[in-house]
Amino acid sequence: MKLHVTVYLPLLPLEALCPHWSDAGPLAVIDKGIVLKVSVEAARAGVRLGMRSGGVSAISPDTQILERSEEKEALAVEAISTALMQFTPEVTHQRDFSVLLDVSASLTLFRGPHALCVRIMHTIRALGFTAQLGVAPTAEGAWLLAHSYRMKGLLLKRRVLSMTSLKCRLDVLPCGLVPEAVQFHDWLNDIGAKRIGALRQLPRAGLLRRTNKELLATLDRAYGEAPEMFEWIKPALSFSARIETFDRVEHAEALLHGATRLILQLVGWLSSLQQSIRVLALHLEHERGRAAVPPTEIELALAEPTWHEQHLVRLLKERLGKIELERPVIALRLEAVKIEPMLPPNETLFPEPGGSPQDYARLLELLTARLGAENVLVPANVDDYRPEVCNSWTPATSKRPKTQVEEILDGRPFWLLPTPIRLLMRDERPFYVSPLKIIDGPERLEAGWWNDQTAARDYYVAQGSDASCYWIYFERVQEDPRWYLHGLFA
Repeated sequence: MKLHVTVYLPLLPLEALCPHWSDAGPLAVIDKGIVLKVSVEAARAGVRLGMRSGGVSAISPDTQILERSEEKEALAVEAISTALMQFTPEVTHQRDFSVLLDVSASLTLFRGPHALCVRIMHTIRALGFTAQLGVAPTAEGAWLLAHSYRMKGLLLKRRVLSMTSLKCRLDVLPCGLVPEAVQFHDWLNDIGAKRIGALRQLPRAGLLRRTNKELLATLDRAYGEAPEMFEWIKPALSFSARIETFDRVEHAEALLHGATRLILQLVGWLSSLQQSIRVLALHLEHERGRAAVPPTEIELALAEPTWHEQHLVRLLKERLGKIELERPVIALRLEAVKIEPMLPPNETLFPEPGGSPQDYARLLELLTARLGAENVLVPANVDDYRPEVCNSWTPATSKRPKTQVEEILDGRPFWLLPTPIRLLMRDERPFYVSPLKIIDGPERLEAGWWNDQTAARDYYVAQGSDASCYWIYFERVQEDPRWYLHGLFA
């Protein structure tokens, strides 16, 4: 089933210039001195579209006037497009602050059109924007349905799945909704063609002489009678996104909202390239000028690569909660430092008890973010046959390469003493709590000559009178050879 989703951003200039526009009182955006967008409070005060900036000041002195910034609008649309790539790689820009998604291949993955639209709207709200969705088998039809919310008194479903339903919806839409028909609005009204359905009933040859071919081409594409061609956005090969704060932020926890917007873009970028993140870095930029200082860097190293928004936000929240800012923050920049190919989910019939390996890795990452990498350690092996050198500890989230001595370590005890204990001798037998009986061994070890720390030992498994097992060795290179206790078996 062919299905397109148009995301229309009716308030984009306001939201791009002032993300908290809904709480900022009366606002008006001007372009070359003409009012382009107004907030609800400004409209109630009498500010109207097309009004001059001087007239706004005269009618509503409390209205804050913002100069349009096409650069910020373009960055906002780019951020939204990148974040929405987590739902489909086929994303492109449309006219009038709209973004088009071809979700035909994503419906099964996201459990149907309704669930997918809910996810899309949640993502857009998390980015701090307001949107209207139009869903239809054709892209032009989805665009018209998304914009139909502006028509007062027109109660129309903006999400249709079949061509038959789409034609019924489009037939009742006003002709003024089609951009190419705006210049012929008066003529169409005079002949009684106020709806698109009535317009399509007119003779095509006569309509072409009195209007233009662009109008007919738009209607043909909307009704699925002409092919639609798109140039989909190609994601960059590296990720770096930046967002400015709208105040001097002095507490790191207050940066989470802006960081979440950057993570949503990262998730969309990763999904579009079928990659997962291993290491990412968040740079907190401080004030510029004479008192400029380098950005504060927060690096997140993951035990297992991931591309899930909730997990990344949770880790970043823990890290931000531990940081004390020495200088106010004016901008955030997120970079993907290391990425890896995205692994498919585990589709085993019977899930592993106690959670999957991914759940265990996420727990380690959360503990590391909360307690610090130096306080969450896991055992690691070093390429050395001496047990006290081979057995070491490393941060849980660091990637550990496989060593050459791992197979040899399988027969060693669970608990290795940090310092071997010299054993007493009774009746020519090593003694620890009780006389020890040799039940396995010897296992000869000679190593360390390359750094003048030669170890020449014979290891044995010994058992006490209470059936406890110990790992002991006989040191052969000392002037007075002795027995030592080196480990305990569980």
